[in-house]
Amino acid sequence: MPAAQPEKYFPARHPEIPASKVGVLLMNLGTPDGTDYWSMRRYLGEFLSDQRVIEAPKWLWQIILQGIILTTRPGKSGKAYEEIWNREKDESPLRTITREQAEQLQVMLAENHPEVVVDWGWRYGNPAVKGRIEALQKQGCDRILLFALYPQYSATTTATAYDKCFDALKSMRWQPAVRCVPAYHDHPVYIDALANSVEQGLAKLDWKPDVTIASFHGLPIEYHEKGDPYYCHCAKTTRLLREKLGWTEEKLKLCFQSLFGPKEWLKPYTQPTVEEMAKNGVKNLVILTPGFSVDCVETLEEIDIGVREAFLENGGENFAFIPCLNADEGGMKVIRDITLQELQGWI
Repeated sequence: MPAAQPEKYFPARHPEIPASKVGVLLMNLGTPDGTDYWSMRRYLGEFLSDQRVIEAPKWLWQIILQGIILTTRPGKSGKAYEEIWNREKDESPLRTITREQAEQLQVMLAENHPEVVVDWGWRYGNPAVKGRIEALQKQGCDRILLFALYPQYSATTTATAYDKCFDALKSMRWQPAVRCVPAYHDHPVYIDALANSVEQGLAKLDWKPDVTIASFHGLPIEYHEKGDPYYCHCAKTTRLLREKLGWTEEKLKLCFQSLFGPKEWLKPYTQPTVEEMAKNGVKNLVILTPGFSVDCVETLEEIDIGVREAFLENGGENFAFIPCLNADEGGMKVIRDITLQELQGWI
């Protein structure tokens, strides 16, 4: 018998309905469109207006933000971005690498799962997740996996990324079904990839580190005390990485970077710790940043430039930065395996 033709049952002027597909949306923090003052101000204005990030009375914070911070900080941040800007593509490394991750994941899934469509977007800046969710739906994706690329959960990162997606869904007449990838701070494929990246990074050196630091983005202690699990996730990642490498706590230390504002943040702080180590005789130091899935201004400028300089200026002799997992083989295995795990029942 010939295949059924459901179109004949459609009423007149019924919109075309594409074949059913499954979407995967890779998400990260975001990046300014340029390093100039106004590009930086737009980006920072959106980022620092997020009440998941800055938990302060909105009216008071906006006076401080608009009157002081957004007057001075765009210039300073713009200079930091200029240090690591991809001039060939005129974009930040975060944009370059995140695009590569999405393109590689699409290729990896294409043979066995041609019904899966992969896209990418930002919580802050362009491309915004709202437009990417709408684009996936127009391609026929009636189910979408939202994948915030933060191994360790925090309300300031993972939650606000999914918040933005839910805001987009609120405005859609025909919502796709959605799933959210949970934290993967202790997932074996992630720990294995980190350990391999450390071993490969050390194998390239002609010296051995006295200490290695796992540096994670900081968080106000107040948020931890209110129940944010981020510190516990960072500590567990570091412990599991130590166990995988067979290292002691003295050999792999946990620190926190990227402090902002006057509040007390999770300790120990990365740069002061590095400076103290150098002054106390540590000559050889390696740093990795396991909380970042993609190299960005916080890893390339803050750590590989700023912290490197601080270490060498205070008596250190050898410094090495181990890149993030990025779109390398290990990093893509993490993204692929977790994607396939979370798509079970849909593909």
